Amino acid sequence: MLDAEKKYIISRQLLKSGTSIGANVHEAQNSESKNDFIHKIKIATKELEETKYWLILCDKAKNYPKNHFLNQKVQELGLVLYKILSTSIKSKNLN
Repeated sequence: MLDAEKKYIISRQLLKSGTSIGANVHEAQNSESKNDFIHKIKIATKELEETKYWLILCDKAKNYPKNHFLNQKVQELGLVLYKILSTSIKSKNLN
């Protein structure tokens, strides 16, 4: 949508941060330890927050398209990732 409207800078940033979330979660699936898993999920949550930032800029800018569906999906993904992170940290601390 953004590329079609020649909003390349934000569209590229959204693509990078958005795909990085999935890449880090995928990498976490083959982590070497609980600490490594937590570290990779933390990186995924940081990328999620960056993705939220770029979406906020789109929402605030007058000339950028708003994508409520994408905003909703990012919020839902955040709930999942933060739950995974908190559960993993609690589990690590119990051992």
